[in-house]
Amino acid sequence: MPDGERLRRLLPHRGVHPRRGRIVRFGLRARITAGFALGALVLSLLITSITYFTTSSSIVAQDEHSFELQALANATSLHESVYARDPAILLGNVFGLSDELRSSTSYSLIYLNSIDTWVASSPVTFSQNNLPASLRTMTLSGRAVEQTFSFHGAPHFGVGIALPFGAYYFGVFSLSNATATLHVLLASLIAAAVVTTLLGAALGRWAAGRTLRPLHDVSLAASAIASGMLDTRLETVDERDLATLTLSFNQMADRLQERIERDARFTSDVSHELRSPLTTLATSLSVIESRREELPERAQRALDLLGAEVRRFQRMVRDLLEISRFDARSADFATEPVEIGDLVRHAVAPVGHDPVPVKIDPEDDHRELVVDKRRIERVFGNLIENADRYAGGVTQVVVETGDHFVRVSVDDAGPGIPPADRDRIFERFARGAGTAGSRGAGAGTGLGLALVQEHVRLHGGRVWVTDAPTGGARFVVELPVSRSADRPDVDVVDVSPRGGQRAAR
Repeated sequence: MPDGERLRRLLPHRGVHPRRGRIVRFGLRARITAGFALGALVLSLLITSITYFTTSSSIVAQDEHSFELQALANATSLHESVYARDPAILLGNVFGLSDELRSSTSYSLIYLNSIDTWVASSPVTFSQNNLPASLRTMTLSGRAVEQTFSFHGAPHFGVGIALPFGAYYFGVFSLSNATATLHVLLASLIAAAVVTTLLGAALGRWAAGRTLRPLHDVSLAASAIASGMLDTRLETVDERDLATLTLSFNQMADRLQERIERDARFTSDVSHELRSPLTTLATSLSVIESRREELPERAQRALDLLGAEVRRFQRMVRDLLEISRFDARSADFATEPVEIGDLVRHAVAPVGHDPVPVKIDPEDDHRELVVDKRRIERVFGNLIENADRYAGGVTQVVVETGDHFVRVSVDDAGPGIPPADRDRIFERFARGAGTAGSRGAGAGTGLGLALVQEHVRLHGGRVWVTDAPTGGARFVVELPVSRSADRPDVDVVDVSPRGGQRAAR
């Protein structure tokens, strides 16, 4: 399986949830895509505007020029056909000519000044009252005039020409064909702009994916390393610009892995070297404690203090050895199916004080869970010991189950843990403010909760602390019902009786 696909399966989804009142910022890929789309939109709108206005000016100017020539031809025909001195003959000729000038897309009007009469080719549809006043006034003053105006909501082009025999010709032409052509053109340009914008967004998405893919792989690899997969490396690439990044990242990961493994080996070696002198000290101390009554009172107090420190030192060395195994990724992991009820009751029993009440649904009592029994007992033993030392003891243990998990909550009688310290207390050598610097039999090593977290994480679960319903703190341990074979945190040696010895992650 490729490293990239393996990382995507092993790493949890890391989403950022915006806080209330916080401005939500889009990701880099979304911004690159939006930039391409916006650029394509601006460019397409610019081209659409230039094309539309240029084409509309050309079409309208061409139609107006054609209408001017048509009006001049009609005026010339009128001049040649109706020239007469007799008003009756003139009026008859004008009526005959107006019928010839009749058209479905144009109107012709003739004004005879000598007899103050208007003759229209379509008197019902268009009359002299529909002509713009400025067009009539300027034409009747003897000037050739052209004007665009609206008639019945449609654009029209009017031409007025004064004839030498006291007649005036007015030609009105519809621009509806040009308007319809421009509407079709505008719709086509808008559709092209929309398609161009979508293509720009698709191109931006593709370019962003190609550009950010190396960064995405780097972030996945960095997250995997932070989660404990120290052998994660980036695949080599042929691109010169990315080869430097890949080489530098892999070198950094190599040095980080070497440093962590060296520190883990150092801790393990020191812990092992301390076991022999500690064993000698403990043996010698037990001999001296057997004759404690023979010592002076001050020597007895010194002996008690020494014994408490030696035992504390022994616990610390034992915990450091356990921690070093996790750091070296060589912890043994012997799993077996156990019943939840028996496991929890057996884990909280050997603490040397009053029985701890365990609340569990009878239907869940015999539900099986595949775990390392020794480690789970160590988890609850550390939690109960921690509650006895710092929180007045355990008040109850609550077991809840779901379809895919088992959740065990340990409540104590203490004052609770502030939210700011709920993550820090699981760090190594972390202690509460009231216990820092204390010594004696009641002082811990500062590694108990860190070991709890490592044991739970080894099972593919998680642990956290919150407020208990009755006051105090509640430590919650959540374990999966079926142990996952893909644990990104640590390499273990599975010595369970189900399948012999095998390496697992």
